[in-house]
Amino acid sequence: MNRRNFLKNTTMSSSALMAAATIPAYIAAQLNSNTMTAFAEKQPANKFRPLTLSGLGGVAIGNGFNQNPDIECLQTMEAAWNAGVRYFDTSPWYGLGISERRMGLFLKDKPKDSFTISTKIGRILEPKEDFKVDANWKGKLNFGYKYDYTAAGVRKSVEDSLHRLGLPSLDIVFIHDLSPDNADMKHNWLKYFDEAAKGAMPELTKMRQEGLIKGWGLGVNTIEPILKTLEIADPDIFLSACQYSLIEHEADLNKVFPKVAAKGMSIVVGAPLCAGFLAGKDRYLYSGDFPKGVKEKLAALKRVATNHKVDLRTAALQFAAAPDVVAAVIPGAHTIEQAKQNAASFNEKLPAAFWEELKSEQLIAANAPTPKAKS
Repeated sequence: MNRRNFLKNTTMSSSALMAAATIPAYIAAQLNSNTMTAFAEKQPANKFRPLTLSGLGGVAIGNGFNQNPDIECLQTMEAAWNAGVRYFDTSPWYGLGISERRMGLFLKDKPKDSFTISTKIGRILEPKEDFKVDANWKGKLNFGYKYDYTAAGVRKSVEDSLHRLGLPSLDIVFIHDLSPDNADMKHNWLKYFDEAAKGAMPELTKMRQEGLIKGWGLGVNTIEPILKTLEIADPDIFLSACQYSLIEHEADLNKVFPKVAAKGMSIVVGAPLCAGFLAGKDRYLYSGDFPKGVKEKLAALKRVATNHKVDLRTAALQFAAAPDVVAAVIPGAHTIEQAKQNAASFNEKLPAAFWEELKSEQLIAANAPTPKAKS
């Protein structure tokens, strides 16, 4: 079976049956053959990966872009869980603690080995009433933050996250926003990177050796920090956001993915829908600006999708999941319907002619992996 085939199968492959032995039986019983096949076919020899290819990102759960009610967010997580999602990504930054608290409230009573949870370090939260910060976060924020990429800062951040989540341990810890696009850091990101190289990175490796976490990496929106980390440290997995989508993907595809794969590591794709842009939202990523050409490319993608009766959101999620090096894709959601639709998109089969036309019109790279198409 082609390793890129994450689409629905009527029977479980032998590799999926082997994978079932590596996860608890009560989890395997809840996951369809498609999910199990994806789990089996993307297992590395030595680096930790999330339990399912289909994940849930925690930005919207933390009131990203909209102030979302607690109950709506919990119902969204339940819908994702019922659809087979077993990977949940969050951060102290998402709503200044709101995302972690909400995700923890849902997950705290689940068996710990029944899901994968990742969070992030880099910002230490400090109580501060009605803190005003990034316009992406809506609602009342009762925490401010300070940057800390030291070894002590890692320990403090992880401990704080466990308290907010109400969980006994973490699976993955990403070093967050250590990147030249971080406006707070401006031109000082290399200074913070040096602090992390001496502090956070060796400390996370130590925590992995101690069994406190299963893997670590960077969660960033550009490729430079990932490439630098590969040169100096021993991470397991990277969250590459804003860099692998139908709109933009060649830098990740040609510069990052080969190096990550060569070391047995993997990629989590963040913002696969460009923060809703590919799902009909009037925004592109997190800046509020529309870079030159993105609206025109969206129109061209929609035209090809219409020609083949393809849902563009589904195509975007499947495209992000197609490379072998991709361990998970984490679209956000804050409603039951969004969670259901996103999870279902990984089970659809799209026509080969759709992907062929995208390549012939140079809307996606000629060497970009695409899913196994329907016959």
